[in-house]
Amino acid sequence: MKHVNIALFVVHKGCPHMCSFCNQRSISGSQKDITPDDVHSAAQTAIATLSEREAAGGEIAFFGGSFTMVERDYMISLLRAAYEYIEKGIFKGIRISTRPDGISDEICTILKKYGVTAVELGAQSLDERVLALNERGHTSKQVEDACRMLKNYGFEVGLQMMTGLYGSEDTDSLETAEKVVALAPDTVRIYPTVVIKGTKLHDLMLKGEFIPKGINETADLCAKLIPMFENAGIKVIRVGLHSGGGVEEGFAGGAYHPALREICEGRIYYNNALSELQKQPKGKYILCVNPKEISKMTGQKKENLTKLRERGYDCTVSACDGLPKYGVEIRKG
Repeated sequence: MKHVNIALFVVHKGCPHMCSFCNQRSISGSQKDITPDDVHSAAQTAIATLSEREAAGGEIAFFGGSFTMVERDYMISLLRAAYEYIEKGIFKGIRISTRPDGISDEICTILKKYGVTAVELGAQSLDERVLALNERGHTSKQVEDACRMLKNYGFEVGLQMMTGLYGSEDTDSLETAEKVVALAPDTVRIYPTVVIKGTKLHDLMLKGEFIPKGINETADLCAKLIPMFENAGIKVIRVGLHSGGGVEEGFAGGAYHPALREICEGRIYYNNALSELQKQPKGKYILCVNPKEISKMTGQKKENLTKLRERGYDCTVSACDGLPKYGVEIRKG
């Protein structure tokens, strides 16, 4: 069953830093502070549209900004409103996202009291140089310490990482991923850098000092990152920014596409198919994949089949029951 988030965006406030990529109002698509009434309204809408079973597995989620660094009474007012639905068993719990330096024993105690079940940390990178260049205002050690503290309190822990930041290369992203795997979070979100108007990255881009990575480069990198996490038993719950919410209006450059995850997973299939095909002579072949994965093997606008044909492999795709995700079985055509 698909996991359901009743998502509310907390406008950028409380955070002591303005990171190079951050224009939270553009990302959230709102300049209005949410209120406890907004929490109730979102919850009631979800109750009216979801089945009881779907709702029971869902979470009220406070995204955007730095939730644990907003004014304390305001934070608690939002948690209290959400907790009413957790106490009644309507929703499973509450999910929040915050900064690594916004976690403490006091904060964890409050979050536990009000039914928070999952905490996502915006780590973005575990490379000190990249963190400093992008004015994150925290260190990799703070990420590690916060992650361990949250685990000790029994929260589900998620880590968010970004690729393609100012000063970042694929090598440091891969090293960050290795460090994330070592921390063993429950979930990961991969956010390739999107340049939003009004940010420092936008200024650097206009000056020619920063060239954002596009979809193709990003897909190559994410095709390495996603299996790293999944092979370690870490669920990748998002790749790329959500569409809508003002992102399109503020977009100035970088790796934004509403189907970015499918593109990246399609690249994994292409790499796996090519690896097997290169063991064979050029010719016609059938690529067998799990029935649910045919579109990814084919690629956007059949690009995977086109690229394989250019290498001398004329392929069609067929559904084969029993194959695992990313598994490709080669048969003579």
